[in-house]
Order: sequence, then C-alpha cells, then structure tokens
Amino acid sequence: MDLSLYRPCVGIMLVNRAGLAFVGRRANKKLREHVAPGFEWQMPQGGIDEDEDPYKAALRELQEETNVTSVSLIAEAPDWFAYDLPDDIAMEAWKGRYRGQRQKWFALRFEGADAEIDIENPAGGHRPEFDAWRWEPIANLPALIVPFKRPVYERVVAAFGDIGAA
Repeated sequence: MDLSLYRPCVGIMLVNRAGLAFVGRRANKKLREHVAPGFEWQMPQGGIDEDEDPYKAALRELQEETNVTSVSLIAEAPDWFAYDLPDDIAMEAWKGRYRGQRQKWFALRFEGADAEIDIENPAGGHRPEFDAWRWEPIANLPALIVPFKRPVYERVVAAFGDIGAA
C-alpha cells in the first residue's frame, strides 16, 4: 500500500467513566444525505498538520470539534488504519490528491463533565463538525459509521473495545 496516497489523520475514541464512547452526527446535512443516509455518526477525527505529532494532533482535533480538553490517554492503536474513499467523494474532497485516509487512533478517557462538550461553538472559531452528540456503547460503533469506513471502526473496536469503565 502506497501510504502517500492516503491523507494522514488521527481518530479519537473519547470514553466516559461509564465506558461509553462519544459520537457526533455530521453537521453537513448535504454530505450526510449524499454519502450514506442513515450513517451520519462518527467519532472525532481530523488531519495531521505537517511535522505535527499524532498525539498532539488528536488533542487539537478533539478540542476543535468538541471543546474537550479534560482527557487522559488510555491507549494508542498499534498500527495506522487506512480506508479508501469512494471515487466521486475522493475527487470532490481533495481534488483526487488522496485515495483515502490513514489514521492513527487514540483512546482517551474523558475526565470532565458533559457540560464541557460544546459542539456548537468549537474552539478556535472552527466551523461546527457536529450538530448532535451522544454516548454510545463501544460495540455499537461500526454500525453507526458510513460503510466505507466500517472496517476501520471494526479495527478500532478490536483495539480498544475492552477498555470499559474506569
């Protein structure tokens, strides 16, 4: 696999004290309806800036999407997980520069109160990524994501699924 064809990203499984994972519903309704209606829930994720450490990118992306900073590291996935975007989406998303994404995943324990989560007013003035959120059992995560990302979510659950409550 030529990793240069995959955009470097991070993914975050944010786990609360009850052992449930944060999922957000994509705010872009047009994208949700075009890509895979009914599969609009996902965990926070985002690109790694040039020369940025993946763990620092994960903390930055989490804050930019949820405003959450009260976390501790539980685990890092041992490998990078990659997926291909459908051709039409890849051409639209990055003008064909990338075939998909390769992601380094981190499991983080949410140490704060739910009131810390603010998806409507993301940190740094970023556009909201999500328009709703909830806590979800880890085992349910693959069924919520768009089908082309499902194998990655299955690997994430396999890597972190036994985390459970603190």
